[in-house]
Amino acid sequence: MNTRTLALIAVSIATLIYGVTFTIAKDVMPLHIKPYGLILLRVSGATIVFWLASLFVKAEKIEKSDYKKILLAAFFGVGFNMLTFFKGLSLTTPISASVMMVTSPILVFIFSSILLKEKLVKRKIIGVIIGLIGTIILIVYGNDTDGSASNRTLGNFLVFVNAASYGLYLILVKKIIAKYHPIVFIKWLYLFGLLIVTPFGLPELTEVNWLTMPTSIYLKVGFIIIFTTCITYLFNLYGLTKLKPTTVGVFIYLQPVIATIFALIVGSDSLNLVKISATIIIFFGVYLVTKRVDKFAK
Repeated sequence: MNTRTLALIAVSIATLIYGVTFTIAKDVMPLHIKPYGLILLRVSGATIVFWLASLFVKAEKIEKSDYKKILLAAFFGVGFNMLTFFKGLSLTTPISASVMMVTSPILVFIFSSILLKEKLVKRKIIGVIIGLIGTIILIVYGNDTDGSASNRTLGNFLVFVNAASYGLYLILVKKIIAKYHPIVFIKWLYLFGLLIVTPFGLPELTEVNWLTMPTSIYLKVGFIIIFTTCITYLFNLYGLTKLKPTTVGVFIYLQPVIATIFALIVGSDSLNLVKISATIIIFFGVYLVTKRVDKFAK
């Protein structure tokens, strides 16, 4: 089996993990562990894993000026990103949340045009507008009688804010990630992220009744820490070393598909016309934004 095939398998597994996480995390919160408490568990667990992993990597000294950049990246890529995502997911449904995440490429384009002064193309601008229309439809009208979502409108909006935060994070780390070994970078990223989420997560974590919590919930929390955080990062990292970033990026579009199938199988969510329509509109907008520009086109 060649390295490209292995890389595609690794990225596929990472995408599968992300897809089922929407439902698994929804099973954990807010009934057993509140959102911010779950985030603290996830970030602290990942911090320990990555710092242990760094023991097997050649030590690199971080430039003093880069600590501020890593701290800013930690705010948007770990702290604010996870706080809005898990809080939003606790209020909405797995399918709606997974669809909102697909808006990330649109938001990356917006931030790239603002911060990196990337060239604006009419087709991409139209794609942004169409994608945002689909997003607004899902946020405002994506409500149904499903009792698993206590405040779907707010939840969808928070997941959208999370996608925006992560999109900004991708822009911020574009240059700095090339300077250091990925494990060295990520261990500091998560350490700073841990400092950010602790004040929010600690009060909720102290409320958890560990003695009465079912074994299945312990296993799901472990899955989120080890697989959703650590394994997916390592698998995507391997994929990026063997595949083009655009190839890896395409896999984000499979997340809603996997999330929908898994959620429907276990009965944690349902489909309706608004969700289907909004999804089609968002995907079309993303297609226009991410489609390669013909270099010979005027």
